[in-house]
Amino acid sequence: MKIFVTRKIPGDFIESLKVNGNEVVISEFNRPLTQVELLEKAKGVDFLLALLTDRIDGDVMDAVGPQLKMISNYAVGFDNVDIKAASDRGIVVTNTPSDEVNESVAEHTWALILALARRIVEADEATRRGAYKGWEPDIFLGHNIIGKTLGIIGLGRIGSMVARRSQGYKMTVFYNKREPDPKAEQELGVKFVSLDDLYKQSDFISLHVPLTEETRHMINKDAFVKMKKGVFLVNTARGPVVDERDLVDALRNGQLAGAGLDVFDNEPNISPELYNAPNVITTPHIASATWEARNKMGEQAVGQILSVITGQKPENLVNPEVWEKRRR
Repeated sequence: MKIFVTRKIPGDFIESLKVNGNEVVISEFNRPLTQVELLEKAKGVDFLLALLTDRIDGDVMDAVGPQLKMISNYAVGFDNVDIKAASDRGIVVTNTPSDEVNESVAEHTWALILALARRIVEADEATRRGAYKGWEPDIFLGHNIIGKTLGIIGLGRIGSMVARRSQGYKMTVFYNKREPDPKAEQELGVKFVSLDDLYKQSDFISLHVPLTEETRHMINKDAFVKMKKGVFLVNTARGPVVDERDLVDALRNGQLAGAGLDVFDNEPNISPELYNAPNVITTPHIASATWEARNKMGEQAVGQILSVITGQKPENLVNPEVWEKRRR
């Protein structure tokens, strides 16, 4: 079997793909491939180990060839792959969700919440440039988190872990998702509310929804005006969930006290206004960047390819309806 890996990943899991004479090629570029490079290098392969930076639509699948059997996506999200197009062609698609990834993203979310509330990045920058002249009573005044209200939009695995960590801060936690989750409410002490009520009452809002046509730019100027003045917004989900232009306006006019962003509307391009805003913390899409999470992702992405090669149904099948009619 021919297998193409679009970018080197941490760990040594790729070596296990070379069993039984499989031909494995790893992109020599330590960057996302252009569409032209992707088509050129993936043409004729049976299996594609892709990253979330690879845009794979029906045209790409057809260009790779009718022998393409599987796309193993090294990511939890799979908005970079046209799932319908893959299913129509009998191509198996998998992803890499795990507790290790969920924990990493939840921890990063809390790192951003804490850093925003206590102005850690601003204070560090000022100290490094020599502005610290001794203790003062009114510099870098932040906000306590204890007893505040946290609004979680999307109470899935990651959102639930974020909620669980709020218990130590005795926070009131509101959540919104498609349907109420009585089990989570009982276990986590959270309360289901409408989006409008969540906007109106939350001191901190954390986003944990997948990117779909419904969620694209759901956090826009209409949402911002409904939010409690002085709210902090954290996004470790997908960048386009937030309309970045409207976010800049909400920060500028004081509707938001600050924003912690690990993802962006047009990655890797970021609105210049966000770079220059002292109440914005930006990190380069690293919420899941821990050794524990990356190792698990590599183990899953490779293991699922090996499963399909041997005719076994993979653990994290995004399009299960295609399994019985898959390409062989």
